[in-house]
Amino acid sequence: MARKSKIRSFFKGFIWFLLIVIVGFNVYLAISDRFYFYQAVAKTYFVGQAGPGIYDLDYFPYHTIDAAAKPSVFHHFGREASLNDAERAYLDSLQTTSFLVMRNDTILLEYYANDHDETMVSNSFSTAKSVVSLLLAIAVEDGFIKSFDEPVANYLSEFNNTEKKGVTIRHLLTMSSGLEWSESGGNPFTDNAEAYYGTDLRKLVLSKKPIRKPGEMFEYTSMSTQVLCYVLEAATKKPMGDYFQERLWRRIGSENDAYWSKESEDGDFKAYCCMYLTTRDYGRLGLLILNNGKYKGEQIIPEWYMNEAFVPNTKLNTFQDEPNQRYSLHWWVVPGDGDTLRYARGINGQYVMVVPSKNLVVVRTGHKRTPDVTDKTKLKTDQVGPFRHQIGHPTDVFEYLQIAFRIAESAK
Repeated sequence: MARKSKIRSFFKGFIWFLLIVIVGFNVYLAISDRFYFYQAVAKTYFVGQAGPGIYDLDYFPYHTIDAAAKPSVFHHFGREASLNDAERAYLDSLQTTSFLVMRNDTILLEYYANDHDETMVSNSFSTAKSVVSLLLAIAVEDGFIKSFDEPVANYLSEFNNTEKKGVTIRHLLTMSSGLEWSESGGNPFTDNAEAYYGTDLRKLVLSKKPIRKPGEMFEYTSMSTQVLCYVLEAATKKPMGDYFQERLWRRIGSENDAYWSKESEDGDFKAYCCMYLTTRDYGRLGLLILNNGKYKGEQIIPEWYMNEAFVPNTKLNTFQDEPNQRYSLHWWVVPGDGDTLRYARGINGQYVMVVPSKNLVVVRTGHKRTPDVTDKTKLKTDQVGPFRHQIGHPTDVFEYLQIAFRIAESAK
């Protein structure tokens, strides 16, 4: 009887302990305004994911962006290229879902895996940031915005104070606003997680305070792109999705409808991420950059932007205490021998890469990517076409380029 009594006491105490923990945790969530945590858990761990995924489209409300009335037609190289065993193994090791290599408008290789196919859309993640940059450039050309050097305060009253009045559109485009933000794809208690799973983006991003002077340091934040979305919408008096459809998406021969996630049905676009496209349509964005902003002779993206967008601002320092050489106006860049790799990227290895000297566009989608190299001693020294591995870029970028260059060489 004494033993049973001890067991009952133990379980009773354990239940009380759990109740205290649960109540305490919910009090913490209430105080910190983080009740989005439960939605995050429901849409990750409960569906077998450790974080946001490339097929999250139906988890959130979204806006449909209509495709072009007359899609552009890609040519196919007469003798279809193929991956060798080592290349296929590498792609599979990072759970690649698609890999596309194009020379001009000719498809040299189109590879799909893991039940993905040419009709399926997948999450762009931060590749969307580069598209928002394009939309800002079009808005300047359309006369809605005077220049990238305008203060954000001209469009958003939340910046019209002594603390943030000096922040310009260019500061946001170069990720040097100096505003606080916790950027993480895996931690459920960061600003990024709240932005992805929460329901008040505007309050979250526009309440952020400066922690350093603008224009001093390159510090990658998704908040920067979200603020740019609000600037764009305030300037054009249109929802971002409508402006995207009218001024870009339907003008470049898009084949399929695009989708862009929102925080709620009547809420804001998640501009910093969450654009959903097919692989070929990602390729069309790459071709727009390859063709210096033109589609069939029409200048869609202004030429002045194309001349500025891929030149890093080396006056900005990085946390490695060296000049920024890897990021420009919401585009990643790798300077090389007589060329500059221009690419957009997302957290799970979503890449749209453009190599002007070889007239190549390379698209990769999938579930994983390698980490950024942050230690110079761990950089690879091999030459990959015109490029060498550099600090701040994932190593898989160069592996995909190596594959693409071999495919292009074999398709001459």
